[in-house]
Amino acid sequence: MKKLLLSTLLICCAASAHAEQQVLDRLIAVVNEEAVTLTELENETTIVIAQLKSQRQNLPSDETLRQQVLERLIMKHIQSQLAAQNNIIIDDVTLNQTLQTIAEQNRLSLAEFRQILIDDGFDFNQFREHIRHEVLVSRLRQRFVDNRINVSTAEVEQFLAQQAKLGAGDEEYLLSHILISTPEGASSEQIQVARDEVNGLLQQMRDGANFADLAIAHSDGQNALKGGDLGWRSAGQLPSLFAEQVIKMQVGDISEPIRSPSGFHLLKIVDKKGDQRRQVITQTHARHILIKTDAITTEEEARNKLAQLRERIVNGADFGELARAHSVDKGSAVSGGDLGWASPGQMVPRFEQEMGALAPGEISQPFESRFGWHIVQVLERREYDSTEESQRSAARAQLIDRKIAEEETLWLRRIREEAYVDVKL
Repeated sequence: MKKLLLSTLLICCAASAHAEQQVLDRLIAVVNEEAVTLTELENETTIVIAQLKSQRQNLPSDETLRQQVLERLIMKHIQSQLAAQNNIIIDDVTLNQTLQTIAEQNRLSLAEFRQILIDDGFDFNQFREHIRHEVLVSRLRQRFVDNRINVSTAEVEQFLAQQAKLGAGDEEYLLSHILISTPEGASSEQIQVARDEVNGLLQQMRDGANFADLAIAHSDGQNALKGGDLGWRSAGQLPSLFAEQVIKMQVGDISEPIRSPSGFHLLKIVDKKGDQRRQVITQTHARHILIKTDAITTEEEARNKLAQLRERIVNGADFGELARAHSVDKGSAVSGGDLGWASPGQMVPRFEQEMGALAPGEISQPFESRFGWHIVQVLERREYDSTEESQRSAARAQLIDRKIAEEETLWLRRIREEAYVDVKL
């Protein structure tokens, strides 16, 4: 959201300034019978120029920039049409909730946030519609990409084995990327043209050309207009053919051209960081008794009942027997209220706060969480090495990210190729 906010502020600023210009509108492209106008292109180009200047990137030629921006506009129309066909609509309630979240992240109320934008000369309605489109695209990707991704336990184990074989640790890489795409079912001539182009770009970099400038001017990747910036990625989040190259590279290195079904890729390592420390956490073994309020049991009655049970336990009654007889937590009641070993963050905050304040053997006073009223007793604590579990959890997350990235690239190419596009510019 913070990145979204920054980019959107630039958009609003640029579009507001451009609104003062009068441009003779005309048709420059048709996307599935929907018009793309010159005004749209001019507005979007002004936005992109403002973004590139804020990032201190050199601007490509006007013709190159307009071609890149036009392609972005075409994809924007395609995605909006696809969303409409699938009844994906971002209503005002959802939009307002998103805007509220952005405002809160900036420690402002929505009214204060809106006023700041207006005072600074930004068009708040244009800001709203930009956010609406961003949320729309996110929902679209979730339906057509994210929801189709599954990772099995066998894949996790295989992934960890491959990482160990490659010697990939916990390093993360700040990457930049250039894609020279080839169409699906490309001919040998088309492949050779793309290969010659990527080799030419690589030679320009070896002669001193800036990677980001070339990405803006030539890359077919989604992040071309950001100078090819992919952000921080671990090796596990990258496709295998990328990861094999990246882990052998140092900061500042540029890869040899990498061939994939999408075309030819160049990668640059802008920065690198890592953390090889083992992860040791404090776990707590506890048990509890839960009483819920309802139409019959009031909060005062639940609290008093637990206070009485606590008094009986302090005077020698068996906690387990009382939990089996009185706790409404069916999952733990059969085990005498035993919750097993809990890691930090596993319990709801109020329960974890009360449990964390107890020494082993102590019993809490009655307290309320969103599940009801409790008393809890800490049985013991231990230092637990969660490195292996954390690695598996991280591996699963990385595999999901990798699959999403690969599937999204194929999905975007597929919807682009299936769309009717007639460029008239």
